Amino acid sequence: MKTKLPTLCPSCESLLNVSQLSCENCQTVVQGTYPLPIFLKLSPKEQEFILQFFLTSGSLKEMAAQLGISYPTVRNQLDDMIQHIKDLNI
Repeated sequence: MKTKLPTLCPSCESLLNVSQLSCENCQTVVQGTYPLPIFLKLSPKEQEFILQFFLTSGSLKEMAAQLGISYPTVRNQLDDMIQHIKDLNI
């Protein structure tokens, strides 16, 4: 099982920042404080939704059929996620 990148502080549950990146090939290390990409700030459920959206070429109708839920439910999930992403960027 692959280890997943932690995105939340185990102590207070705030979003973590990236402070170091390293190259496995040449051992170069880059240090600084960088925010997580927007995708990693989303919950695993939201990340899965985006992946499904992408894999269905953006067809909410096809997503609804694959997930076994109604089109309005999928549409509402998308609207909620759009609002969440807007809130994260403020």
